[in-house]
Amino acid sequence: MAVRLGLVSLFKRSLSASSRVGSALGAGTQRFGTVAAVEEPISPPVEVNYTKLLINGQFVDSASGKTFPTLDPRTGEVIAHVAEGDEEDVNRAVSAARKAFDEGPWPRMTGYERSRVLNRFADLIEKHNDEIAALETWDNGKPYEQSAQVEIPMVTRLIRYYAGWADKIHGLIVPADGPHHVQVLHEPIGVAGQIIPWNFPLLMFAWKVGPALACGNTIVLKTAEQTPLSALFVAQLLHEAGLPDGVLNVISGFGPTAGAALASHMDVDKLAFTGSTQTGKIVLELATKSNLKSVTLELGGKSPMIILDDADIDQAVELAHFALFFNQGQCCCAGSRTFVHERVYDEFVEKAKARALKRVVGDPFKKGVEQGPQIDEEQFKKILKYIQSGKDNGATLVSGGDRIGDKGYYIQPTIFSNVKDEMEIAREEIFGPVQSILKFNDLDEVIRRANATRYGLAAGVFTSNLEKANTLMRALRAGTVWINCYDVFDAAIPFGGFKMSGHGREKGIDSLKNYLQVKAVVTPIKNPAWL
Repeated sequence: MAVRLGLVSLFKRSLSASSRVGSALGAGTQRFGTVAAVEEPISPPVEVNYTKLLINGQFVDSASGKTFPTLDPRTGEVIAHVAEGDEEDVNRAVSAARKAFDEGPWPRMTGYERSRVLNRFADLIEKHNDEIAALETWDNGKPYEQSAQVEIPMVTRLIRYYAGWADKIHGLIVPADGPHHVQVLHEPIGVAGQIIPWNFPLLMFAWKVGPALACGNTIVLKTAEQTPLSALFVAQLLHEAGLPDGVLNVISGFGPTAGAALASHMDVDKLAFTGSTQTGKIVLELATKSNLKSVTLELGGKSPMIILDDADIDQAVELAHFALFFNQGQCCCAGSRTFVHERVYDEFVEKAKARALKRVVGDPFKKGVEQGPQIDEEQFKKILKYIQSGKDNGATLVSGGDRIGDKGYYIQPTIFSNVKDEMEIAREEIFGPVQSILKFNDLDEVIRRANATRYGLAAGVFTSNLEKANTLMRALRAGTVWINCYDVFDAAIPFGGFKMSGHGREKGIDSLKNYLQVKAVVTPIKNPAWL
């Protein structure tokens, strides 16, 4: 229960922090207008020990011998050089995974034996929680408190959840119209290719690796080139927990080389991808043109956050702030279109501005920091380009709108009001700390406008009227609808999108279906006592 409510607790702490931000600033962190980023960065309390590819249970150099730098978003400086996998390395990893599936013990273990390995893995993650969190923050830029107190405990909980499923996966005996015994078997699908993003590296690792292993599959996982470090660390822990060699292989590298090789590989049976919709299309095409492998896609979003006129405005402002600015705005389900009823619009905008000005931005290793740097220079420039677009298209810049300091990838918490549906900032996924506030008049109008997008990943509703909440939750075309809350995740809650936000579901019982084949076995029965 404590982990399930982790993000809710983080939201409540941010609500409390906003009212006492002055005291927090005294500890060396500052409001976005002046920035702690100009200070000397804190030295992370962790060492980088794993930078090679993991293939067949061994950390090895890439076949080419190439490496690439992974950078500290606080400074743009190199943290470490990591082995750069490409097609030859993917081939080696797939070969190891295929042999482990066809000949190895993992799919032949009982579900209980697999669950014991996964539970030992969860114990080791728990033991190394702070070390893993420091790697995640160093490589990604997210606040350390978020990594250590919320995300890594959620990873542990997810692994335990799937450990619990490992010995409960079973088929059915179904009746037939005649003397036949019919079994419906649920079998592991084989070699799973998995490509994870940079915004939540270890959570996405757990979302994909957990169900695949519970079902008895083997894996080749490609990390995001921006954030390779934490996955390599926990993969070593998984082997320490007793995972057989070849069952999990980890390739660090780039999308056009390693990612494309994995997506198009003829000996990969299943592919799971989390990332942008544009890249998802490429991945799906490669999978289709190769061996028609099954593909799960969790893609982009432009999620509406709808504030009705009966809402408590102070609470609504804080919730909408959290929905957008959490994780530096780098969330596929961020509430990036804030629809506010016209009766309370002006009050909401003023209070949203005040909250943004109180947001604590700085070194993510500092206590009390709410927002660290964006992931890298490319994303940093993309966000600033969208901000300029908002200015050029006539939206009103309420707060922020610029970088912070001259080192690292820090951006001011930015708010636009008077945003129109046709504006780029209201249509495109910005993936940064930019809140667009739109005005609406009635329920039918906001439903129509909220659904007028190619995305359908998530939505939020803030109201005290149960009738209106019920109307909206059914009318909104989104895979998740949060009522009077946002970003509430649980290992058991399925997550995925409608429309161009992807297909298939992560987490929960639905995610197991991604990694299982269904087989019908029919046997004639002679002289049955019953049918």
